[in-house]
Amino acid sequence: MPISRLTVLFLLVGSLLLGACSNGYQRLLKSTDINKKYEAAIKYYDKGDYFRSGTLLEELIPLLKGRPEAEKAQFYFANTNYKQHNYILSAHYFKQFIDTYPNSPFAEEAAFLHAKSLFRDSPEAELDQTNTISALESIQDFLNRYPASTFRQETENMSQELQKKLENKAFSSARLYYQLRYNQAAVVALGNFEQQYPASAFGEEADYLRVVAQHAWAKESVEEKQRERYLEVVALYQHFIDAFPKSKNIKAAEALYDDSRAHLEKLKPAAVAN
Repeated sequence: MPISRLTVLFLLVGSLLLGACSNGYQRLLKSTDINKKYEAAIKYYDKGDYFRSGTLLEELIPLLKGRPEAEKAQFYFANTNYKQHNYILSAHYFKQFIDTYPNSPFAEEAAFLHAKSLFRDSPEAELDQTNTISALESIQDFLNRYPASTFRQETENMSQELQKKLENKAFSSARLYYQLRYNQAAVVALGNFEQQYPASAFGEEADYLRVVAQHAWAKESVEEKQRERYLEVVALYQHFIDAFPKSKNIKAAEALYDDSRAHLEKLKPAAVAN
């Protein structure tokens, strides 16, 4: 399909304008006029050109020390990193801004965006959650400092999402012991999970898997320790049916309970092992 003359004209004009803009930006980078660079950086920011704005502001910040523009420049620079999804950098620069200008009109938003940067940088649930914990701490600091903030609802939503991620991670880690047949470790880990997250949606599965792991642990134990461990199966089963009487795993748990009672009848009482 042939290209019309009008299309060619538009493309040519567009190329010329783009080249002119690019040349103008390159001249700004080489300029020693601080005021001109600052004004251009703010204009680029307002237009949503965060890359060019951030490049100029990064160069200007040390040159603006002691001037009234320095505060706005540092906040905008931090936000250009956030807008470009450079969350580790934006978290760093927002924290730096808060430490430098704790009473700034931008301080509340900077604290919120610091927390949000850490929230955005939080990894998937199956990965190490050190960054997630840091994000939660930052969120709590923000809520303590600004209890009536207009950002409160969004911040609380972020906190709930991160808490859910930690809950998923904790259950997955506990269940992994069960899947690997590390039965003693599974019993302990699943018990810790239930204590830490008593209202979890995974509570029923965790409670059932604990019965299964305890039964397997008892079965593989030496004879002098089996009695106490089968007794624990009985106790865990009773807790399970009380907590989840309509569970789909009731019959399977009952079979483990019956097997444990049968073993207990065969075993003579023994001293409880330390």
